[in-house]
Amino acid sequence: MSTKPSAVLWDMDGTLVDTEPYWMDAETALVESYGGSWTHDDALQLVGNGLIDSAVILQGCGVDMDAEAIVQRLTDDVAARLRGEGVPFRPGARELLADLRANGIPTALVTMSMKRMALEVVSLIDFSAFDLVIGGDEVTRPKPFPDPYLRAADVLGIEISDAVVIEDSVTGVTAGASSGAITLGVPHLVSLDGAGAHELWHSLDGRTSADIRALHSRHAKETAR
Repeated sequence: MSTKPSAVLWDMDGTLVDTEPYWMDAETALVESYGGSWTHDDALQLVGNGLIDSAVILQGCGVDMDAEAIVQRLTDDVAARLRGEGVPFRPGARELLADLRANGIPTALVTMSMKRMALEVVSLIDFSAFDLVIGGDEVTRPKPFPDPYLRAADVLGIEISDAVVIEDSVTGVTAGASSGAITLGVPHLVSLDGAGAHELWHSLDGRTSADIRALHSRHAKETAR
């Protein structure tokens, strides 16, 4: 019989919602406004990064702004896209999230985006989706450090080893696995081979809470050790 995780902790950009193209467009426009160039490969190096770390890279490409101002500018641009175009869920993500909620499994959103961005996304979901939202501006050390997931577990009052983390980036998988959580990798823009996930699923499409419970059962004893 499968066991029930104490919570499922979701990454946001690229895992729950397909906002990475929005971020890439915002980065490109910003760099080009300062006379620089920004390629798809440049953008890929920021996937899963903390926003301040990303801002420093953008400064190195000629963006003459304070790092915090860069973060605010990108966040505003992406939030405007979300308000105008709606939430672009990754395949199967909305359905799995709704099924987890229907089956009484707590959920949290743990993102390196600013909390105001995360709350914007959550406000556009047409059901009560999360028990907790942790933003990148609420932790001192971003992913790939385990701090965001450890903070989520602490606030929820659960053992991190009994939680399931869902991630799409190498930095995110590293954060989840190093926190002690059962970590599921769902690759999107970058390969997760060898990143340390307990399992890799090619997609969340067609997945249900029963699949998450089975994943938890397969790895719960391992993480407990």
